[in-house]
Amino acid sequence: MANPLSADALVAALRAEGVNVVEHAGWRSNNRNHKGSWGPVNGVIIHHTVTSGTSNSVNLCFNGHSALPGPLCHGVIAKDGTVHLVGNGRANHAGRGDGDVLRAVVAEKPLPAPDENDTDGNVHFYGFECVNLGDGKDGWPEVQLEAMVRASAALCRAHGWSAHSVIGHKEWTNTKIDPRGFAMTDFRARVTARLGTRPTPGRPTYQPFPGADWFRKKPRSAIVTAMGKRLVAAGCSAYTSGPGPQWTEADRLAYAKWQRKLGYTGAAADGWPGATSWAALKVPYSS
Repeated sequence: MANPLSADALVAALRAEGVNVVEHAGWRSNNRNHKGSWGPVNGVIIHHTVTSGTSNSVNLCFNGHSALPGPLCHGVIAKDGTVHLVGNGRANHAGRGDGDVLRAVVAEKPLPAPDENDTDGNVHFYGFECVNLGDGKDGWPEVQLEAMVRASAALCRAHGWSAHSVIGHKEWTNTKIDPRGFAMTDFRARVTARLGTRPTPGRPTYQPFPGADWFRKKPRSAIVTAMGKRLVAAGCSAYTSGPGPQWTEADRLAYAKWQRKLGYTGAAADGWPGATSWAALKVPYSS
């Protein structure tokens, strides 16, 4: 049992565990605290999104939908292992589950099979939505699984919990099947192993993809400067000066050249970065 981490403490814990973190605009004040308690917190629930694509998944989890307002979790873990923070506080992710499961989590004991859905899990659990279709066919890349392990370990380490505090949504309630495609017992074993090592913060070599919508908001960021320098080095400059931190039409035209160099045509070479072309550009990490 513990008080929830502050936004700054959460970011610091994740980065100390070597997680690539992207802070979605507005995430620090995005919560459902007006609908009920947030905390004391007791553990972490792992979900799959039943969606594909980072941007779509992040936007859905940030905003929710008409039947279930956002945030739908605290962080979205993309296929490339990036953790996109979308909520800070109570989130609509766990719903009602079995109080006996909560008591087992608190005691850090083996979990009973969920039966009675008599307890509000949104009070007690952090939630990570992990991008996966949940059809049993969509794979789990190792980089994504490792990020899920590290994100879970970061919260356990920050609160002094063991891996018994990390559960799947299907272990919380008998109405859910997620996460599908790996065994939570194996996952907890990896978290246990991770907790047995010292954190390796370091910093990533390349900048994680910030999301398509991020660029369309015409950001001012060191990431834009780093991108521009890589485009110039790749022979795709459309700049008359710079590049600089403010996204401009010159950045879009230069990026379109990069897309065409990769073989994209038509609307796929419109100058707005996508995850695949961004990964190929290898923009150096900028904190």
